Amino acid sequence: MNKEKRYEIFSRLRAENPHPVTELEYSSPFELLIAVLFSAQATDVSVNKATRKLFPVANTPEAMLALGVEGLKSYIKTIGLFNAKAENAIKTCRILVEQHNSVVPDTREALEALPGVGRKTANVVLNTAFRQIAMAVDTHIFRFSNRTKVAPGKNVLEVEQKLLKFVPKEFLLDAHHWMILHGRYICVARKPKCNACIIEDLCEFKEKTSD
Repeated sequence: MNKEKRYEIFSRLRAENPHPVTELEYSSPFELLIAVLFSAQATDVSVNKATRKLFPVANTPEAMLALGVEGLKSYIKTIGLFNAKAENAIKTCRILVEQHNSVVPDTREALEALPGVGRKTANVVLNTAFRQIAMAVDTHIFRFSNRTKVAPGKNVLEVEQKLLKFVPKEFLLDAHHWMILHGRYICVARKPKCNACIIEDLCEFKEKTSD
């Protein structure tokens, strides 16, 4: 893997999908924050199903606070770990109201201080809502980075740091989305669809599939 190969990989991903977006449905930084908080160890599909009913009723910190923990649970009980997520979401809403004038902060430190918001969630919000360069490494990006050798690492932080270092600058803002989508639909965990992959000739994964 080298600079030229990485450039070509992201050039092709960009050509195929010039304006990538998250598959989580949201219409404000607050909705995105809550959706990402709900998405830990859950699919975007299951989160969207719940938030389609929740957000028309509560799409501000005040409105969600008014629901309370039990009220919120009734909307998200189909999502894994919904008890803990409801508790964290209500605590987060309270902090947003009391400390941030009900506005989602746009700094990592302030985001990571919110209950249920870790580095990955903060990175998603910073990158997607505020268009800052931040690399949220989930299971798909971790797999993509290690298989292709674009940014191999033993843990998510190492992969995050290598991606920020090695992904060519012009692709950094959207690289997160391209890698997630590629990992979710092509470079899947059990049997990657190498024959349908637009970067197969550049990828350094040794156990490529042929069917």
